[in-house]
Amino acid sequence: MSQTTNADYREVNFDGLVGPTHNYSGLAHGNVASMSHGGLVSNPREAALQGLAKMKALLDAGYAQGVLPPQQRPDLGALRSLGFTGSNREVLARAASEAPQVLRAVCSASSMWTANAGTVTPSRDAPDGRVHFTPANLQSSFHRYLEPETTGRVLGSIFRNEAHFAHHSVLPATPAFSDEGAANHTRLCGEHGDTGVHLFVYGRQAFGGDPAHEPKRFPARQTLEASQAVARQHGLAAAQTVFAQQHPEAIDAGVFHNDVIAVGNGPVLLYHEMAFLDEQATLDELRAKMATPLVPVRVPSEAVSLDDAVASYLFNSQLLSNPDGSMTLVVPGECQEREAVWRTIQDLLLAGHNPINEVIVKDVKQSMRNGGGPACLRLRVVLSAKERAALTGRVLLTDALHGELAAWVERHYRDRLAPDDLADPQLADETLTALDELTRLLEIGSVYPFQLG
Repeated sequence: MSQTTNADYREVNFDGLVGPTHNYSGLAHGNVASMSHGGLVSNPREAALQGLAKMKALLDAGYAQGVLPPQQRPDLGALRSLGFTGSNREVLARAASEAPQVLRAVCSASSMWTANAGTVTPSRDAPDGRVHFTPANLQSSFHRYLEPETTGRVLGSIFRNEAHFAHHSVLPATPAFSDEGAANHTRLCGEHGDTGVHLFVYGRQAFGGDPAHEPKRFPARQTLEASQAVARQHGLAAAQTVFAQQHPEAIDAGVFHNDVIAVGNGPVLLYHEMAFLDEQATLDELRAKMATPLVPVRVPSEAVSLDDAVASYLFNSQLLSNPDGSMTLVVPGECQEREAVWRTIQDLLLAGHNPINEVIVKDVKQSMRNGGGPACLRLRVVLSAKERAALTGRVLLTDALHGELAAWVERHYRDRLAPDDLADPQLADETLTALDELTRLLEIGSVYPFQLG
C-alpha cells in the first residue's frame, strides 16, 4: 500500500454558488456594506457569473477549486413554521403584507458565503485520521440560522465516505454557543500536508466574560465557548489550538468576522494591528505551538485605517500557496479604489520580507455590496489525493463543469431583482426548477427540502 506524503495534500477552495434570490435586503446587523446597500436592485445572474469567473481564474492559475450549491430560497417551510398558511402564492403574499422583513430573511442568498458553512479540521490534525466537519449554527441572525440543516446535508452528501470524513452535529443554537464557522478560524502550518495549529478567534466569552472587553455598537457573533466546543468535537488537543479574542473596537467598526481583519495561510498570518485584543500574546502562543516559524505580516493603522480595511476588504482576500513557496493574494477590486490600501499592497506586502509576491484583483462587486469578499465566498478544505478521490459527485471544478454551470446560470437566473420582487411566486418556482437541475448536474443526490418531501 502506498503511503500518503505531504505532497499528496492540497487545499481545495469550495466556493458557494450564488443563489437565484441574491438580493440587497440589508439583513446583516454589524455588516456595514450589507446595511448601507439595503434596498438596492441586485443582479443575481451577474453575481453568480462573477463568482464562477473567480473560481475559473483560480482553476486556470493551478489552484484546486470546488463548488457548493446554494440553499433553497425562499424558505417556504420556515414561513409555514411561523404561521403563514395556504398555497405558496398565499404564503408569500401574506408574509409580504404582514412581515416583509421576515420574507426578505427567508429569501436571503447568504449561503454563498461558504466561509460560514462550518469549521473543517484536516485529517493530518485529527486523532482518527479523518477530515472533520461541524456546520456553523449561525444563530446570531435569523436569515443565516435557516442554513445549517441543509448545509449539513450538502456536506454529508459530498464528503460521504465514512472512512475518510467525519461529520458532527451543529452546536446548540443559543447565544452562549454562537458559531460562525471558518470565518473565525485559521489553520497555520508549514505546508498543507504538515500538522497545523488552529487559531480560533472569538468576540466574547459567554460564561464569565468581561463586558468591558466586548463591543458596544455591534454584536460579537462568535463565542469562546463555541470555538472550544468545535475543537473538542474534532479531537484537537491544547497543543494544537490557540484561542484569541477579536478586538472589540474592530467589531464596532464593522469587522463582524475575523476574516475581515486577518487572513492566514501556511505559516503566514496577514493581519491588521487591531485584529486581536492582545496581539502580542496571540503571536507568542502561535510561535510556541507551531512547528514551523510563524511569519506575521502586520498592517498598522497608520497605513490602513479600520474604516479603509472594512471598506476595501483587504483582509477578506484569499491567500494561496504556490509550488515554489511563494503566495498569491486574491483581492476584491475595491482595494484598488482606496489609495492607502493599494499603496500598502504595493509597499508593505509585495515589497516586504514575506512570501506574498503576487496580487490578483477580482471583481465580485455583487457580493461585496452585501459584505462578502473573495474569502467569504470559499470554504477551505485540505484533502489528500485519496480523500479527493473519495468525494461524491461532480464538485471539483473543471473547464467542462464551469461551462455547464455558467450555462445553467444563464438559463435560470434573473438579471434584476428588487426586494419587492421576493414575493413573486414565479421566483419561487424558478428557483426550485433551477436547484433540481443543479443537483443532477453536480450529481450530489437529493439535498433540498422540496426534494425530500
